[in-house]
Amino acid sequence: MNWFLLPSLWAACLALDVAAASPSINSDVKKEVIIQMFQWDWDSIGEECAEFIGPAGYGFVQVNPPSEHVQGSQWWTDYQPVSYKIALKHGNRDQFKRMVEKCHIAGVKVITVDTLFNHISAIQGPATGTAGSTFSKYDYPGLYSYKDFHHNCGTPNNDILNFTNRNQLQKCELLGLADLDTKSDVVRARLVEYAKDLRSLGVDGFRIDAAKHIPADELEAILSKVPGFRSPSLYITQEVFGGTQPGEEVRATEYLGNGDVHVFDYANEIKAAFLSGNIASLKGLDSRGWIPSASANVFVVNHDNERLDESLNAHSPSNTYTLGHVFSLAYPYGHISVLSSYESGIDNHDPGPPNGGEWPNRWLCQHRWTAIAGMTRFRNAVRNTKLENWQSPQGDRIAFSRGNAGFVAINNSDSPWISTLLTGLPKGWYCDVVSGGSSGRSNGRSEGGKGGGCTGRT
Repeated sequence: MNWFLLPSLWAACLALDVAAASPSINSDVKKEVIIQMFQWDWDSIGEECAEFIGPAGYGFVQVNPPSEHVQGSQWWTDYQPVSYKIALKHGNRDQFKRMVEKCHIAGVKVITVDTLFNHISAIQGPATGTAGSTFSKYDYPGLYSYKDFHHNCGTPNNDILNFTNRNQLQKCELLGLADLDTKSDVVRARLVEYAKDLRSLGVDGFRIDAAKHIPADELEAILSKVPGFRSPSLYITQEVFGGTQPGEEVRATEYLGNGDVHVFDYANEIKAAFLSGNIASLKGLDSRGWIPSASANVFVVNHDNERLDESLNAHSPSNTYTLGHVFSLAYPYGHISVLSSYESGIDNHDPGPPNGGEWPNRWLCQHRWTAIAGMTRFRNAVRNTKLENWQSPQGDRIAFSRGNAGFVAINNSDSPWISTLLTGLPKGWYCDVVSGGSSGRSNGRSEGGKGGGCTGRT
């Protein structure tokens, strides 16, 4: 007999009904979950790798662009580099190196969350960067000059007016940012030098910001000169917004030869399903014509769509934000990134990190949430198993197993769900890793009733 009882978690005054059963966690299993440590400083990330991230089973941390940028406390100043010196509000070169070393000791790989190959700053200048470099929009002494940028793309002020047009996307300026000519040997040499420098400091991967605005072959020409390209030692993921709809001239699939590709449609689907109450519609999510699973980088939310209200966020009703992560970490599609952010990112679009980049003031620390950390262990344990035994007795309740290694049930309603379900698990007692029972290890029965959790037997 296979059964699970899912009571409501009334302690949070909201209905959050989830059960995820997992066997013993093998510490040697490959760890694939990525945390986007948005706006954390280098010292804090290093400490967090040692204290929590490594022991919790996360595989990677994504950090903010490690390059000198325009002055300002806003988060987006990080995305306007003025040189490739590692001297910015999150720390200096020595602090960056120590962070990487600490994370590696903790068994965590480091990805530079936004490697900025597409553009430099939008400030007309003259101005001074965070490391003291002087610059103006098309002049960065010792780095770039006017001829190294795209000009006269055919639109007023070189602005992108049509986001489906290839020429405008890849030759005009995104949000007024000086657009690098990545066909230029000078530009390519500078970018390769920067990437090699980061690799020398121990960086294990790159997230290419605004990759869609760089022709895929030009991006490949740059990445091909970076040590480890197309090998397991270097993880590449590329921000390609859209590229899946009719009429879009730049297609997401063009970038598959370079590495993983972001799937923004995924976040949209997760939001729509959980807010509509029809999470049963998520069945077959991996067969909707998006990027193949092996090359997909997915997320419930990232720093951009959180601010654009295009995804679930920590203020979404009825704990749908947490439930969305439980589903995503259980469902076998893509490599998943988890955003760890702060309150003002939801309330206000511009503010930079609270408390000068050091936690805890107003930091959400989603990667520490019991359900998300527990489901990270679950994902590690069920890696390479198939989704089986899908059950959805009604639109707001689903359950499925990952082979015979794990089982998850999600109740997106306000009422308790008592049901007999096929778990696909061997006979035995299992822990609820979502509520944190026994630290996610199968050494006894998980606690149910008070405060929630699940009781399960197969």
